[in-house]
Amino acid sequence: MATNPDAVPTEVNVPLRDVVGNRELALDVVPETLRPGALDLPVRWAHVSELQDPAPYLLGGELILTAGVNLPERIDRYVRGLRDAGVTALGFGLTPAVHETLPESLRRACARRGLPLLVVPPRTPFLAVNRAVSVALTEAGQRDQRRITAARETLTRAAGGGLGELTSSLAAVLRSWVALVGAGDVLASAHDAPVPLPPQVRELMATVRAGSGIRSATTEAGGGFVVVQPVYPQATASHLVVVGRSRRLDGAERTILAVGAALLGLVGRAGSDAAELGAAATGLLLGRTSPGELARSLLGSEAVRLVAGAAYRRGPDEVARRPDWLRARLDTPLVEVGAGPRFTAVAGAGPAPAVLADLREHGWLAAVGSPVPAGRLADSVAEAELLLARARALGRPVVAGREPLDFDALLDPGASREFAEKALAPLAALDRSQDRHLVPTLRTWLAHHGGWEPTAAELGVHRNSVRHRIAQVERVLGVDLADPETRMRLWFALRWVTPGP
Repeated sequence: MATNPDAVPTEVNVPLRDVVGNRELALDVVPETLRPGALDLPVRWAHVSELQDPAPYLLGGELILTAGVNLPERIDRYVRGLRDAGVTALGFGLTPAVHETLPESLRRACARRGLPLLVVPPRTPFLAVNRAVSVALTEAGQRDQRRITAARETLTRAAGGGLGELTSSLAAVLRSWVALVGAGDVLASAHDAPVPLPPQVRELMATVRAGSGIRSATTEAGGGFVVVQPVYPQATASHLVVVGRSRRLDGAERTILAVGAALLGLVGRAGSDAAELGAAATGLLLGRTSPGELARSLLGSEAVRLVAGAAYRRGPDEVARRPDWLRARLDTPLVEVGAGPRFTAVAGAGPAPAVLADLREHGWLAAVGSPVPAGRLADSVAEAELLLARARALGRPVVAGREPLDFDALLDPGASREFAEKALAPLAALDRSQDRHLVPTLRTWLAHHGGWEPTAAELGVHRNSVRHRIAQVERVLGVDLADPETRMRLWFALRWVTPGP
């Protein structure tokens, strides 16, 4: 089995047979130097070199042209160096002043090493060969672009029909079999794919999953070639797209495969999310599923975190406000976007710092609560709101458990909640009966360290209204908010009280 992980090639090339077949060049091929498939090898450029060892300066895939001006005595080493450097073919120019005939030693060396040898007649200047290859590459690039554009349109239309239609369409475009393989090597969708997949294909999938970034890998299997590539947006995702056929994919087909993989990832993710959510909601409504079982099914863990977000500076743009945009970044289907704008999400694990920084860059400031059992998720609402108030005051994300002086682990939740409800009960009662907004005002004011202007700006009221409400808090509770000890106790109480509607 031959395996090689590789990136999607972007360079344009033409097969050697297209160059040899150009009648205007009148190139002669030395037949004994052609190994099987040699005329299908890619030519990426034609380059003139009279160096005795040009190999260190080559990239591979070149047609090297030489008149033999400095042909070395150790001709076999010269040919072997060109072959090892990935040269596609050697063009030898017959020049009366240098070589009127092809050197026999060069013929034998190219035949021995399997390097295609072309004879360039005296009437064909090397510049004509260079120009012909350049024109062929340009035309090939234009053809490839047309193929890619047509395939992209076909696949995009097929995506509207769901995963099965998209898989079949990709197989038709690439003239191959296609399989979309999920976690545990389970087939999510397939068209003409062998079942089960051959062992060497499964080994290749394991190699890709063990890597990082968006990669692809190719292997020879069953007399043909198989390519494995992760779907987007998960670079090391559990889902892989596998394509197999009798010949290798060319550069344009690799690009088409990348488009197909992206669409398969997006369509597959949307379909699986909808199905899982529907099943989970049905089970919960019928009493067959507990909150913990639902969380484990959707998020992979019965312990969940509440993620709250609010607009930062100018706020998110139209795209960043979309629930699907947030779902992709927070890796959870449980996202609610509200006015303000605000969002609330339930995640199985806390978002990574890079994710929180990306949210901030796109106009969202997030706060992440402590992990709690799914059945007690409502208990963490107060904590998330308090953390979000702190995040807005600091202008950066805040995560429970990652902050300095975080002492929640030392506290008894029941006793803390009882203290908080008792301490803030008078304010909560006035808020319910007279809609005075005292508790949210106190929370925001404390988060801004008693700043009147930033508190008023966040609440959308005049600073005098803030002064009036804070004065009411002091009268109702009988406290002096200039006392740091009092502020600390009230901030602690707000941590354990669920905000009202």
